[in-house]
Amino acid sequence: MKRREFLRNAALVAATSGIANPLLAKELEAEASSPSPSGEKEGGQTSLIDSEPVLQNYAATSMGIAFSVTDWANGYVIYGEKPDLSDGKKVWCGGYRVSGMDNEAVHVRLTGLKPYTLYYYKIGADRIEYKDGYHIRITGNEEKPQIYSFRTAGEGAKSHFCVINDTHASWKAVNPTINKVMELQPSCVIWNGDACNTEETIAAQKRIFFKPEIDRKDFAANIPYLFCPGNHDNRGLANRHLERIWMYRQPEERQPRDWDLGRNFAVRMGDIALVGLDTAEDKVDTNPKFCNLFVSEPYRIAQQAWLRDALKQPEIASAPYLVAFCHIPLYDPRPDVNPGDLYPADVDDKHKGDFAEWQRTCSKLWGPLLEEAGCQLLITAHQHVYRLDTPNDEHKWLQIVGGGPNMTGKNEGHFPTVIDGEVKDGKLVVTVHNIYTGRVCSTTTFSNPRG
Repeated sequence: MKRREFLRNAALVAATSGIANPLLAKELEAEASSPSPSGEKEGGQTSLIDSEPVLQNYAATSMGIAFSVTDWANGYVIYGEKPDLSDGKKVWCGGYRVSGMDNEAVHVRLTGLKPYTLYYYKIGADRIEYKDGYHIRITGNEEKPQIYSFRTAGEGAKSHFCVINDTHASWKAVNPTINKVMELQPSCVIWNGDACNTEETIAAQKRIFFKPEIDRKDFAANIPYLFCPGNHDNRGLANRHLERIWMYRQPEERQPRDWDLGRNFAVRMGDIALVGLDTAEDKVDTNPKFCNLFVSEPYRIAQQAWLRDALKQPEIASAPYLVAFCHIPLYDPRPDVNPGDLYPADVDDKHKGDFAEWQRTCSKLWGPLLEEAGCQLLITAHQHVYRLDTPNDEHKWLQIVGGGPNMTGKNEGHFPTVIDGEVKDGKLVVTVHNIYTGRVCSTTTFSNPRG
């Protein structure tokens, strides 16, 4: 039986008789009803690799590389320091014990890398026919001829980052946003949450991270990304396990206590320390709308201990500039907006809305640590309106709130942004670009390094 006929029949069985795994049922329905994958070869067989590689989890001594596949595959990366890869080493997907054979996404972790070093790489995969543990065979190999490159982080890296946020798979906004990033060519990009909406299938997630509907399909093939999840990136059956697409931080980057904090990062990039935190869901855990499916409060508390230690790491503590990132703002000048700690169901008479416009709990947990460490800048998102909050008696850091995906130009502040930060002549210059108009919203210069 042909694969797509089988999937249609399987989806029908799932719909009529029930299926134990609701995510599997969604996957079957989506794939059975979707058009045939692109890149068909002779005999009806599709290309095994159907996306450009995506560089994930920018770091000084490691790099994650992921790509999409259309069938069971055992993927790999060949990398080296020579442009022709004559010194290339092959690293298979997965970790110890068994490989990461998968029929949706390949994840390869390169470890033991040298800080601030230029590496070249290419991707490939074996097509696997798997019947059971004793009946396995390789039925083909696909290795992309394209050679890509990346440079690791470290104190010698170029001090240049870009931030995008609240893209929400709105391609009309995402396309020019990514084009601006490609024009600026930063050392890394921080995707500051709400890349997703409410994704129920792996196919939907792959459309966002691996196969976006934009001009530059290679948007993350040579520029590494860091990811700070937003509240929407946790919603939906597939998003509950987003690590199937966007891998967690490398285990060696975390203490055993922090192994569940796979999204936090503390990375030295030249003169800048980049620190990423996860504000999680924008509704309290007791809100009946989500049926006890979120446990954000203990997650935020656990990040406090991680942050305290991360800020003391020598490479982070010695950086002249400290920039922190999280999706939901940690401050809002408006007294009537929801602060995210209204129990039990996010509502009271003093505040508007039934979800957090900002995160007072995270501010109390993390704010003092950032203050003590001399954080100069906090970049947030979530509100879909560009705003700049100057330091005050409550916090010494500047907070920049990135804009949203609106491309109509009807409301002030409602437009996509690319926030560009670069150290020039010892000063951190932060420029906010309005993607709708193509103009600069603001430029802020930090002249005084920490300490």
